[in-house]
Amino acid sequence: MKQYRVLIDCSDKKGLVYKVSKLFFELELNILSNHEYVDSDNNKFFMRTVVEGNIEESKLTLALQTELDDDVNIQIVSPVKKNIVLMVTKESHCLGDILIRYEAGELDANIIGVVSNYDLLQPLVEKFDIPYFCVSHVDLNREEHEAKVLECLAQFKDIDYIVLAKYMRILTPTFVEAYNKKLINIHHSFLPSFIGANPYKQAHERGVKLIGATAHFVTNDLDEGPIISQDVINVNHDHSWRDMQRSGRDVEKITLSRALKLALEDRIFVEGNKTIIF
Repeated sequence: MKQYRVLIDCSDKKGLVYKVSKLFFELELNILSNHEYVDSDNNKFFMRTVVEGNIEESKLTLALQTELDDDVNIQIVSPVKKNIVLMVTKESHCLGDILIRYEAGELDANIIGVVSNYDLLQPLVEKFDIPYFCVSHVDLNREEHEAKVLECLAQFKDIDYIVLAKYMRILTPTFVEAYNKKLINIHHSFLPSFIGANPYKQAHERGVKLIGATAHFVTNDLDEGPIISQDVINVNHDHSWRDMQRSGRDVEKITLSRALKLALEDRIFVEGNKTIIF
């Protein structure tokens, strides 16, 4: 039997859950899991249901569109491995964590390549038999370098997500638009605090007692995209900003891997500049 993840979002109204559940029953689909949420402030309804049965995706889509109103957004996803590209600079902790999870079969994905502006991490990546592409930024301005990166990425036919695993370069609107809602970044701060460069130094100067990390979708507003996952650890006055940086790396890699897992399992709805996650 086939399995589908059915994602629905629309204006909230009475009877939506009944209509969808009734349709699944009539189509002889078994509901394996179901989650719903109503954003009462904005009158929006969100639903993620996993169903199983003998039906073609096109028939299921048509049936849902016929049963529900025109303003309903419906996405039906087969639970197959998604294609992801990792982008890195010099730091290895987030990259290494994802590669180990991938090797262990914990990620429901195909890592089809790693792109970097340095060749420092190539030996690590090649241990996992994953293609590594070095696109140097030397002697190039940001637009010129990005054009070469986009050219490199164009060789992959289907990219579901690009994971910025400590890719320490600001992306232009052209790049963001090319991969809209497909760019997942890890920021070494508990956003919205300490945006931009060297947040650990900013946190140390402020005397914070908690430091954290934030995984979010990339938008044209620096470090202000929809948040997917966050976590924190305790620090105190004994920590220098470099101590905070070392401690923060564990939080960064765990937070990024958690966010990536949510994306791969189609658990994220993006609504404006925030997310609803099931």
